[in-house]
Amino acid sequence: MGPIPLCVLLPVTVLVVMVAVAAEEKMVDDEYTWPQWKVPLVRKRRTVPLSSPQFSAHSQSELSGTCGIKCQSRLPSPSLDDLEQFLSYETVYENGTRTYTSVSVQGLNEVPSWSGNTSARSRHKREVYGPDTRFTISDKQFSTKYPFSTSVKLSTGCSGVLVSPKHVLTAAHCIHDGKDYLDGAQKLRVGILKEKSRRGKGGKGRGGRGKAKRRKGDNNKDEVEEKEEGDGKAERKGKGKGKKRRSRRSAESEKPSFKWTRVKKTEIPKGWFKGVSDGLAADYDYAVLELKKAPKVKHMDLGFIPSVKKLPAGRIHFSGFDDDRPGTLVYRFCSVSEESSDLLYQYCDAKPGSSGSGVYIRLKEPGKKKWKRKIIGVFSGHQWVDVNGDGMQQDYNVAVRITPTKYAQICYWVHGDSSECQVA
Repeated sequence: MGPIPLCVLLPVTVLVVMVAVAAEEKMVDDEYTWPQWKVPLVRKRRTVPLSSPQFSAHSQSELSGTCGIKCQSRLPSPSLDDLEQFLSYETVYENGTRTYTSVSVQGLNEVPSWSGNTSARSRHKREVYGPDTRFTISDKQFSTKYPFSTSVKLSTGCSGVLVSPKHVLTAAHCIHDGKDYLDGAQKLRVGILKEKSRRGKGGKGRGGRGKAKRRKGDNNKDEVEEKEEGDGKAERKGKGKGKKRRSRRSAESEKPSFKWTRVKKTEIPKGWFKGVSDGLAADYDYAVLELKKAPKVKHMDLGFIPSVKKLPAGRIHFSGFDDDRPGTLVYRFCSVSEESSDLLYQYCDAKPGSSGSGVYIRLKEPGKKKWKRKIIGVFSGHQWVDVNGDGMQQDYNVAVRITPTKYAQICYWVHGDSSECQVA
């Protein structure tokens, strides 16, 4: 056989190169694309009434005794009966009544298995690790815009995230200590960031001083709409025309306030309750609140990632209302250090108050070039973790990850039918 002509060889070579490049681009693109998984179905079996809660528990600044990565690996996998018990839930209504709902789980064998790193490292600091890398989002131009606008504040002092027009995802320990509901959960409210109006209806000047009053019957200072800073001298000095006066106003004077909305009902998985899931309680540290009135704010969808550490950046993001920076939204991002099937172990700088924040990442939608943020976990807070199962505890900032079964359960709480969310 003679030599192949160059005019034939060149197009073939170019075609091979193009196919190889396309395959490589697809592989890279897949790494940045939300995976699609079939989600099991969560069905209601029976709902029975319970006695009203005592609302006698007190909030805890940190949790302890969490069964860690290697500790969990030694525990037997929960049976279907166990899982259905963990995913059964209590509902508390605004009038103080309470119910228990048992559920069934279908299609569990179609859920993808998880495999991750089981190593662990020791740390000796807590909450803020090394230099504080948090960002304060104080300007309303940012804090009241997506994605920061999805973050909300609970009247119990925690944070949360909007997952539907009228549903908030938060941490269970912000509502319940494992034995009883918190004393502040009886009249639970959610604060939505809102922009200050330039003229208050009943107030003086642009700030609307007359509007910065405590509502009748409200004892919680967090439920007071703050005055805009700069009402004093800055207000008197601003005698110029429109643009000149606006240009002198600082970002601090643009700080937003909260619009508070009552919670209609609260739902918490039984896996969080003491004596139900034993050492796995931290895996179920999440709850969903239904608001009486839907705020006109864009929400963030839920997502599921088998392994965050395998993502190109491996970073998570979340915003909340940390106690040491009152009245402002605090944003942070960091890489995940370790992960188990239900928890994310990381060192994102945080303080009490940020518990319940929605942990999210940004990936491309399948078949599209558009990027989309989705919530993949709930920030639980600082915890002392029994990593190896030998009683020796190490400290981490921990987040509860959204698994397919939790995705189905939250979807059921939000939509009343988990079949509407069969693909995560």
